[in-house]
Amino acid sequence: MNDHGGPGVALDGVLDAVEDASPVQAVEAATRALADGLGASSVSFLIADLSGRALVRLSRVDADTGHGADQDDARSDGGERAVSEPLDGDVGARALRTQSVQVLRSEAEPGASESWTVLAPVTERGEALGLLELVLPAEPDAAQVAQITRTAHLLGFVVVASRRHTDLFEWAQRSTPYSLSAEIQRRLLPLGYTCEAGSFTLSAWLEPSASVGGDTYDYSLARDVLHLSMTDAMGHGVASALLATLCVGALRNARRHGLSLLEQADAANAALCAHQATVAGEGFATGLLGRLDLVTGVLELVNAGHALPYLLRDGAVQSLELPSHVPLGMFPETSYATTEVALSPGDRLVLVTDGMLERNAEDLDLPALIASTAHLHPREATRDLTDRVLEATGQALTDDATLLVLDWHAQHGRGRHTHAGTPA
Repeated sequence: MNDHGGPGVALDGVLDAVEDASPVQAVEAATRALADGLGASSVSFLIADLSGRALVRLSRVDADTGHGADQDDARSDGGERAVSEPLDGDVGARALRTQSVQVLRSEAEPGASESWTVLAPVTERGEALGLLELVLPAEPDAAQVAQITRTAHLLGFVVVASRRHTDLFEWAQRSTPYSLSAEIQRRLLPLGYTCEAGSFTLSAWLEPSASVGGDTYDYSLARDVLHLSMTDAMGHGVASALLATLCVGALRNARRHGLSLLEQADAANAALCAHQATVAGEGFATGLLGRLDLVTGVLELVNAGHALPYLLRDGAVQSLELPSHVPLGMFPETSYATTEVALSPGDRLVLVTDGMLERNAEDLDLPALIASTAHLHPREATRDLTDRVLEATGQALTDDATLLVLDWHAQHGRGRHTHAGTPA
């Protein structure tokens, strides 16, 4: 612990260190303060790679010198270092996937003192941001583990707040360079891939094809309403990304004006049609728009030529048969209609784009896979399902593969029951 009291005092010191540092140095300041308080020989923040399949050692602080440790295999940019470590079933993967603290005795060289490594998940509202790793000279007791766990939770908020002001975290997470179209597409997605609330848990994932196929998803939580959308702009590359930008922008603008779901569809359709009148060639986007009443559990859906969603209920998966209207941007006079679906506690709703139904993955039984992953947190279910599609296509997607998983718990207004940010 420290000389001044319990874990709360230590957290105060971490928070003060963060506030005194610049956004670029905030994580390093937090980890150094923790290392000093616990007598750790080293402490690192491992941020989750954007692929979801690796951790990146973004910063490493040596408690004796305060200097970053050299890594021969690190990516570097202006003195910043990042080393990717694949998630391949090891203890790090277990800590991240299960959101549980891992404590293990480290292998010591002959004659060297033993040490203990602690890996604690860094999470914000279900978003698995990475891991906090500490190396300690002795096995930590329960109070020290609790302190580390709480500091890791605080670190999640430090990362979320600091990344608004710098590209450092984004750079570290990119193990492969982004094309211009991928850059545009990423900016269209909500800042959080996962959101946990008392009445629902939501997570989404976009696996881009090599040429980027115009997929997007979006969500926004109001006091008593959850807005959802999934769109797929025609074409590939920058043209498709720009079309997707117009579509998502129109939907968000209409939503933020307080318009109904049908009015949002009409606004997006009008915007795309007006744009197409000024350019040569076709340009449209399929879309599935949703509005969930969190008090009643009634979900309104508008289907603009999009792939049908799936509903998992009591172990059985079915496609929701929705009236299909023409895609957004085809005809100015198009009228859309809503369909209402009453969700029951325990239901799982899965929205997909047609990239999840790839022709070269036609033997993949997606409904069966949705059922087999029912026990997984939506965050892990999205990764598992996209991994299966990638395996079936030989890692060569011809179109973006995107899905959104929503678990409905009901009892809107109740609080979450968590321990250091993780559902207890």
